[in-house]
Amino acid sequence: MASTDDPEPQGAAPVRPTADLQRFAVELRRMNGEINRLVHGFALGQGLHPTDIQALAAILDADEPLTPGRLREHLGLTSGAVTACLDRLERAGHIRRSRESTDRRVIHLHYVEGARSAARAYFLPLAEATEGARSRFSADEQSVILRFLAAMNDEMAGLRVLRR
Repeated sequence: MASTDDPEPQGAAPVRPTADLQRFAVELRRMNGEINRLVHGFALGQGLHPTDIQALAAILDADEPLTPGRLREHLGLTSGAVTACLDRLERAGHIRRSRESTDRRVIHLHYVEGARSAARAYFLPLAEATEGARSRFSADEQSVILRFLAAMNDEMAGLRVLRR
């Protein structure tokens, strides 16, 4: 078996050195750690759990109003844990639950418009840092970066936690 430092055989796809994969892993972990640090700080300041912030992000980013069941699937939590999370978010004024469909059993989750200002203010430094980093790249490079991030998210969405 050829090492990753050997030249590629004629016509073969380029082999990526293990060091490149390790560098990606380190940088992704660093970015994840920094984002987690910010999320934990926001959660603490709002009297919430970090999982509550994950729920808020899912509600905010959804193309259509989420139901508690879809949120449960997205977060990988039990029904009881999602109910407790939604109770905290509602008490803190971040979400509202509504029954808008003809089936009154269906509950939709909505991010409360007024709550966005607290999140925007807190995460403004992250937005500014993102813009600072983004401005270092051409439009073509940004397109590749976005494709990479979308591909990573798609790959990770397919992973499931193994439970023993």
